[in-house]
Amino acid sequence: MGGHAMIVAGIGLRASATAADLAAALTLARHLPQALALPADKACHPALAALALPVHAVPLADLAQQNTSTPSPRQPARYGGGSVAEAAALAAAGPGARLLQPRTIAPGGRVTLALAEGHAP
Repeated sequence: MGGHAMIVAGIGLRASATAADLAAALTLARHLPQALALPADKACHPALAALALPVHAVPLADLAQQNTSTPSPRQPARYGGGSVAEAAALAAAGPGARLLQPRTIAPGGRVTLALAEGHAP
């Protein structure tokens, strides 16, 4: 595998999420992420501007292909049936990535976070 191990925080967030919601979600991370990953249609969310981490926009087709551990029945069908946060983290961390922290819901319920570790290309 090329590259070094990288921890990616997958983020699921509602349109109403604030920078404070995002910061609260990141305090729940058990490891410090080196990057964030979000569905491509949320990668320009204004709450992200306050964070000094690179953001990976994950194509929606890649999200649906990830094998997530947490089902998420209430989310839009375009994201597939599993946790958006888990799928985004796994997709961005690269082939063979493993989930370090399953979906965690931040206080307020507007942001979810999951961590994956992989070898970025």
